[in-house]
Parts: sequence; C-alpha cells; structure tokens
Amino acid sequence: MNPISNLVDKKLGKNPVSQGSAEPRQSETETMRAVTWQGKRKMEVQTVPKPLVTHPEDAIIKVTAMTICSGSDSHLYASEIPNIHHGQIVGHEAMGVVESVGDGVQNIKVGQRCVISFSVACGKCEQCQKQNFTACETTNDSKLAEKMYGHSPSGLFGYGNLLGGIWGSQAEYVRVPFADTNCFPVPDDVPDEKALYLSDVLGTSLHGTVLAEVKEGDTVAIWGLGPIGLCTARWCQIKGASKIVGIDMVPERLALAKNALGIEVLDRTGFSSEEVCNKLLELEPSGFDAVIECVGFRFAMSTKHKVQRAIGLETDTPEIIHEALKCMKGYGHLAIIGDYAFLANSFPIGLIMFKHATVRSGQAPVQRYFKEIMDAVQKGTFDPTFIITNKIKIEDVPFAYEKLFQKEDGWIKVFVDMK
Repeated sequence: MNPISNLVDKKLGKNPVSQGSAEPRQSETETMRAVTWQGKRKMEVQTVPKPLVTHPEDAIIKVTAMTICSGSDSHLYASEIPNIHHGQIVGHEAMGVVESVGDGVQNIKVGQRCVISFSVACGKCEQCQKQNFTACETTNDSKLAEKMYGHSPSGLFGYGNLLGGIWGSQAEYVRVPFADTNCFPVPDDVPDEKALYLSDVLGTSLHGTVLAEVKEGDTVAIWGLGPIGLCTARWCQIKGASKIVGIDMVPERLALAKNALGIEVLDRTGFSSEEVCNKLLELEPSGFDAVIECVGFRFAMSTKHKVQRAIGLETDTPEIIHEALKCMKGYGHLAIIGDYAFLANSFPIGLIMFKHATVRSGQAPVQRYFKEIMDAVQKGTFDPTFIITNKIKIEDVPFAYEKLFQKEDGWIKVFVDMK
C-alpha cells in the first residue's frame, strides 16, 4: 500500500500550508541525532541536519525528553500507515527547552521549558478558533488525505506525508510551527517525567472521557489498558465514576491497572467476543453508561476478520467497537480514541441505531486541555509517572519500538532521557 500511496501522493501534488513549508530550513553546519523510519519494523537512529527557524512563528526546541506512542507509532512501525518515505523523522511526543524563535512568536521565550502538542495547528483558522485544533485547516499539505477523507486533518509531527510530512520529535531538536499555539510552558516544579505526557497521552485520555461524557456515578468499561487506557481510567476516577472495568490480555497491563489504580479488570485471553460481552454483562447486567475504545484498528479477534485483514478485504477491524456497543446500556455513550484510519466490514450500525447510542471519536485537540491537565499534574491530582515502565536513551529507541510492538517483558510506556 505504501508504494502505491506514494505514487498517488506525488501525482496529486501538495496544498499550500500556513507554516510556509512542511519541511524546515536545515543547517549547513550543525547536525543532530534523530529516529528515522527505514521500512516495516525498522527504525534507525541517524545523523541528520539540524532544523532552523523557517517561518516567523516557529520555535526550535532542544528536546530534553521524548517517548514512543505505543499505539499510533506501532501502526507506523508495522507499515500500516501509508505514504511515508524512508528516512523520515518519526515521533510526536516530546518536550524541551526553547533554543530560538521567529520574530512572530509572542508568548514562548528562549530558555523556557515547554511541552509540545502532538498535532500542528495554526491557531487562526475557523476550526482552531473553536479549539478544534486537530481539525486545523491549514497545516497539512496532503491532497491525498483531502481526497481520502473529504478534508485534510491537521498536520502531525513525524507521521508521514498523509499527515503533512512534518519532521518528527524523536530527535535532539524539533521545529515547532506556530509555537504560541503548539507549545505550553512547563512550571519549574513539574519535572520532565510528569510534563512530557501532556504532549499526547494525558490529553487524549482526558478527551476520551469528554467524548464519553463520563460523570459522577457513571459505570465505565475501557477496552485496552495501554498508556491511553490506563490514563483514561484515572481520569474516570477523578470524575467520580462509580465502577470502572478495564479489558486487556497483556498480564503486565492488567496488573498495573489493578495494583496502581485499583480498578476491576477482565483478562480476555482465550475468550471470544461473545464470551467477553457475557462476562462484562455479568458485572453490569443493565450495561455500562460509558464505553471507551482505546485499542484501535489492528486487533482482530475472530478468524473471519484476521483473514479479511490479511488479504486486504478490510483494513480496520470493527470487533472491539461491536463489543463496546453490545455492553453499553441504552442511550449510553461510546468514545473511540483508538486509531482507525480506513475501512471496516460488518460495522455494527444496527447496534448504534437500536441502542440510541451517542458515538463520538477523533484525535484529541490536546492544546485545548493543556492548562486543565497541567493544573491537575501540578496539584498532584494526576501523577502520570505510574505508566512509565522503562527509562532509556535515544540509542535504545529502535529496540524499544519492537518491545512495545510485541508487548513483551512488561514494556508499557518509555521515558527517553535526552539530557
């Protein structure tokens, strides 16, 4: 799929973008280390030119900490996201110190510690003015995305050309367009280990509870106990949910959810979708008020959907969505924050209709939540360090990709120390 999409992308050409160029100006004398995509299940740390301020509203951030998104980045690692070229810099979760800024940057200062949003928003278009930053209309130059989805979603750091071809943040330096919108200052009393996760995980998980309209007294079931699912459960606790059940099959994830958060868990290992639903409905016979999907398109449960994905009859399996809807009570809320990208067969449209379901989805406009989350972190209401299982350096990142992809040896979330 990737070679074909690259050819189509080349034929269609590019849209203009408000940041002037998807790629930054590059230093002729200074270099940096960066993690690059080299093909299916192959990442490599390479020496590449250092980015420079390219647009008046840019900032160059010297990265002090970054991480791997165990969900989205695994899709990229598995070559399941089309339209990426060999050598492109990956990564979208990072923070650091401002090294330089363009003349148009007003609120972000040189020397300041900042966390970087995973998405790139202009801050000025109609969607950005509504704080719908991941629907920014001006930062993604992909005509292919526009053709596929009817519009181009916002640009995204390090996620190939379908999402703008923007250099990723798994690097020693990163150019951040529209720094006043996409950077958030970090207080001195908040260490990198806590601030880093505002870039994606904490905002995405909070967004899931907003989409699901979780409120005090609600019962909630969460599919997937990776970093997003674990943090979603914690936000549900903060919002006063009366019962939270997490579903997964990775022993270390289940143990962390049970021991660190104290929620109920269901190990689905060896169970069919029907058996999973039966067990959940034993726990909550009338169904759950809110069901939150934190898994994504890759995890086919049945032979039918495994075969369909293997031979290209579908790209995304709808089975987890089907389970969630079946276990939701009438007039309940389904939030889909796991990644879905293309087409799914046997999508349960009838369940949505006859359950009177509210279904909401989409990537989180994390810039909208920056202040709320930082307040919670600074006050100690939410300490994200419980999800960190491994602290590594940039040279270890290719190895970490494989561990996270395979869900091996208890790897759940990494902290990459760039200092």
